Amino acid sequence: MRVPRCMSTQHPDNVRTPFFADGPVLQGEAEIKEAYYAYSHLGCDEQMWDYEGKEVDNFVVKKLLTRYEEFFRRHPLGKELFLTLRIPNPRVEQAEAKVVLETLESIPRSYDAARLFYNEDVSAPIFEVILPMTTDARELNRIYYYYIEFVGGKERQRCFDVTVGEWVGDFRPDRINVIPLIEDKEHLIRADRIVGEYLEGKEVAYQRVFLARSDPALNYGLVSAVLLAKVALARLGRLEGRLGVPIFPILGVGSAPFRGNFRPPRVTHTLSEYPWVQTFTIQSAFKYDYEEGEVRAAIEEINSTPRGPLQEVDEERCLKIVEKVAARYSACVRALAPLVNELSQYIPARRARKLHIGLFGYSRQLDGHDVHLPRAIRFCAAMYSLGLPPEVLGLGALDPAELSFLRRTYQKLDQDMADALRYLNRENLRLFPRQVGGEVRRALEEFACEPDEEHREVTGHIAGALRSRKLERASLVPELVVKAAAIRGFLG
Repeated sequence: MRVPRCMSTQHPDNVRTPFFADGPVLQGEAEIKEAYYAYSHLGCDEQMWDYEGKEVDNFVVKKLLTRYEEFFRRHPLGKELFLTLRIPNPRVEQAEAKVVLETLESIPRSYDAARLFYNEDVSAPIFEVILPMTTDARELNRIYYYYIEFVGGKERQRCFDVTVGEWVGDFRPDRINVIPLIEDKEHLIRADRIVGEYLEGKEVAYQRVFLARSDPALNYGLVSAVLLAKVALARLGRLEGRLGVPIFPILGVGSAPFRGNFRPPRVTHTLSEYPWVQTFTIQSAFKYDYEEGEVRAAIEEINSTPRGPLQEVDEERCLKIVEKVAARYSACVRALAPLVNELSQYIPARRARKLHIGLFGYSRQLDGHDVHLPRAIRFCAAMYSLGLPPEVLGLGALDPAELSFLRRTYQKLDQDMADALRYLNRENLRLFPRQVGGEVRRALEEFACEPDEEHREVTGHIAGALRSRKLERASLVPELVVKAAAIRGFLG
């Protein structure tokens, strides 16, 4: 049983365009090249293949094997390297619901391509799928049993005078693993119940569970996202003990401090903060906004660092802090939403994606209020481009005792805040509501702040362009946004 430590993903948070891409917006054939690059050059042993919200190449396995034959003969897909599909959630994305069925149907075809390539029975090149926005074990079971009964089991069904298997060949694998991706507060703290219910009656060698990190931060604030992840991990650890089934968490961390501060210079900190996590996401800024040697060394460190012990936390106190921070954060974001939305239109695209509407789409509930916001990466890019690190929002709700507890529980809080506050532009505070200024002052009282002067200058120009309302100045904003992002080493 080999469960990857690094999962390369297609999150569009990078500033630089990778050398193999035809342009700044990655799509189509470039994503095939990207998967090979992640495997062969960077040392990632897993690639997420994302069907959620974009056009996807269904023949990825066949193209990888035929184009990079020598490499994949040495490093077999499904045995040494892994390709994991992220599918739409039919409950939320009804217009994409049938994409799920098409995607599941492609898995046996990918197996056939691998069997022909290796000229023998092989490990399935694809045997796991990720279901985003999971809220209930029934959603997972629908995927699991649909595959068994209507995909893998199709070969036993009769078609006129023969079985389907006799007609077109067998369907392998005969079952798949379904990985829940859990993204909101209510269900993160119930992750153990969801997984426990899903595992009832199944004999599995292990279970992977994907915990979101970006969308909880977007919806409830930095501190809440970290504490929710820690509570979920602790509860999943106890579930593992009760069931005797190994559980391997995946944590969806990005390069921005708000989204995880997971980038080559900070991998040691993240590994120590979440020692029980098995798999960390290697997103686009991690891969492309640092020199390749530094990226490879960081991934090697992750791969060579053994998984650590489960960490227990004071769950009751964590959840009380989550509620306080989330309420304050929500009030600030509601006040900032018009400005964030104005700037977000200037954030450049990095992946070809369709409009994504859902629980974490453009219209969301914040503390009971509907708020129109971009998704997490664009939100972060807008906030940092305004010189207002989103990490500061919500901290003003905490008293000294709560902050002391937080520092003991969230061990790299001071490092993350120091990294974030480098991108604070105090001169831009006059753009923001008064309550936001209060959050900034509280953060500056508690945490070290050494502003990056180059970034401060660029964000000052961005603010000036937005204030001027003149078309000729506004046209400079996309270029300035990219310039500030290059200083940070991530877009959002």
